[in-house]
Amino acid sequence: MFDPFIAPSGTLLGLLQRGRGDGTLHALAAPRPEALAALNHCVVSDPRHDWQVENRSLYYARLYLDLDGGIEEIERHLADPDDHVDTDDSRTGLALSVLGHLASYGRDDALVLLRRYAATGANWAWALDELALRDDDAGLRSLALPVLARFPDTGQGSADLAAAVRDSFEPRPWRLWADDPRAAVGARVRAAGEQGSFDRWQRQMRPGGPRPGWSVQAVFDWAQQALERGSELHVPAARCLSAVAGPDDLPLIAEAARSGPEGARCAALHYLAEAGDPVVLDLIEAAAVSPARTVADTAIAAFERMTCDDAVERARRWAHRPDALGASAAGVLACRGTAQDAPQVLGALREAVRGDGPDAPRLWTLVDGAGRLGIACAAPVLRHVYRETSSSHLRGRAARALAATDPSYATGFAVECLWDCEETTREVAALHAETGDVRVAERLRRLATDPAEEAEVQTAVRSRIGPDAPAL
Repeated sequence: MFDPFIAPSGTLLGLLQRGRGDGTLHALAAPRPEALAALNHCVVSDPRHDWQVENRSLYYARLYLDLDGGIEEIERHLADPDDHVDTDDSRTGLALSVLGHLASYGRDDALVLLRRYAATGANWAWALDELALRDDDAGLRSLALPVLARFPDTGQGSADLAAAVRDSFEPRPWRLWADDPRAAVGARVRAAGEQGSFDRWQRQMRPGGPRPGWSVQAVFDWAQQALERGSELHVPAARCLSAVAGPDDLPLIAEAARSGPEGARCAALHYLAEAGDPVVLDLIEAAAVSPARTVADTAIAAFERMTCDDAVERARRWAHRPDALGASAAGVLACRGTAQDAPQVLGALREAVRGDGPDAPRLWTLVDGAGRLGIACAAPVLRHVYRETSSSHLRGRAARALAATDPSYATGFAVECLWDCEETTREVAALHAETGDVRVAERLRRLATDPAEEAEVQTAVRSRIGPDAPAL
């Protein structure tokens, strides 16, 4: 999937693509055709950089309800011939999730479209999972034959069916179909379920990893062989070393961390870092400038996992470095430093935004650190990140940091955060938004009664509108 084009943050489309609360508020104030056009664009052209962790579906579904919008554009998107050419989940996953939420709000048109797509669409498994949570038994039973027709009654077809049953996210439809008296349905699904269970048992009986009694060198060899096959198993190998290594093995492990083959070196660095052995800090410093990218990246990752005081002290020395290890050290100070480290964290935060923009990966820990350390003068940078980042998760972190550093948060961004696409951001807003704004009181009441809202958000809302809370 290509990185999506994200419109400027000051436009309606840009706000909706980011999932900002202001997107909903602006859409409700804009001409309805313009708002629906922007909304449809977002749903059929997924704007998320990481669609597996960022939330948008409930946000967009709620806006469809508020705008009384139809689902014709979603239907055209799902029926497009590309559906059977580009079968990546990211092409249709967001649209199907939006339909699922609309169905849970009682939109029968969304339920019917989900059933039709589960019967004919390429991403049928996703649609079936949505239906498993929302449809009745009769609706799910009606899909048994269309779904099973996807799997020919051949050896390969039976194997594919067994894998589909075994790997299904929501097992409810398969359990219903297993009870079907028809041999072409019930018997096939039961046989597929038994085969999937047998396959799982076989994999458990043939583990490919280390065995009891392995030596330290055997673990190193295993890690190296995995790397040569293209798999990075440094962290599992480090855990294996914890089980097999004794005090007498420390010189061998240290030597591997200093100059061993890449796989063994990475495993040794992780092991020593997890053990908190101070000797690893010098080894990490040397490995971080290795020409081997895998070794350098692993050294930095191992350092970031260290929690001992020695690691924090070394981070204070390294934070001034202009390389990746210096950036990592600033992140360690953001996570585990004290008030004395605030200037370095602030400097790293400003430099990351200035050099790499509001979506820089290292901003995540630095934004958290600004909030954790209560760096009040970081508020302008945090506000910039909040407005401009295309990552809804990073924006949520910026919102939490602003709640700890910016006195204006309660009357500013906290209000729009009540409409944000991320539930954790809505939770922060529910705890902090100034209730003097009439929109806040109304929104809190709606969140409190919305059955689709997350429990954590509703708990935060109840803390503001419960019997012991000030009246709204």
